[in-house]
Amino acid sequence: MTDMHNIVVLTGAGVSAESGIPTFRTHGAVSYWEYGDEDGVRKRHRVEDVCTPEALARDPALVHRFYDLRRAALAGVAPNPAHEALARLDRAWPGELLVVTQNVDDLHERAGARRLLHMHGELRSALCAQCGDRRPWRGDLPPGSICEECGTPALRPDIVFFGEMPYAMDRIERALARADLFVSIGTSGAVYPAAGFVQVAGRAGARTLELNLEPSAGSAWFEEARHGPAATLVPTWVDQLLNLKQ
Repeated sequence: MTDMHNIVVLTGAGVSAESGIPTFRTHGAVSYWEYGDEDGVRKRHRVEDVCTPEALARDPALVHRFYDLRRAALAGVAPNPAHEALARLDRAWPGELLVVTQNVDDLHERAGARRLLHMHGELRSALCAQCGDRRPWRGDLPPGSICEECGTPALRPDIVFFGEMPYAMDRIERALARADLFVSIGTSGAVYPAAGFVQVAGRAGARTLELNLEPSAGSAWFEEARHGPAATLVPTWVDQLLNLKQ
């Protein structure tokens, strides 16, 4: 692997789950999000109720409050060794590197990663549905919040809902086409378009590696798979990779 220069890393919910961030769960045919509200009461919302454009139009108060609680919960979590290892790779890797995350938390940034792209948006960002302006946002975001750019009461969570196009797909596809190595970490391998990245990279000639708690839905597409906790697997892989470059 000494001839590698360009690396694309995809991270999913399994990376941040080890920091205590809840993930979507599936029971039968129903996907839902379970979390504790500010009073410590456990609540459960179906994906269709909080993570779609239709949900936002139907019940903006529910959707905004759901993301307010998720945004507030970031104060109680911290990066884990997987985030820290990827930030170390970011600092040390002499070639091209792009970490594409499906996660909407800020744990990669807080660990120190800079060559980073949030394809599904960010909790600590607000998006104007009218003019497209986006800006950092840390507190609650009530429905009808005013956009400073265009003055319209159209701010919404800067989250890519189910049915919407992920951000920066052109940039991601260019990076995959140039990649010598594609690594998927903590992903289910079931949500497209991210689930197809391994095939795009493989067709372009990249080596492919899966690091996941268990085999994903797309494990068969990878040349190599290592299974276990991300907080254990990722630091070991980064150490091996950087040692090869010394």
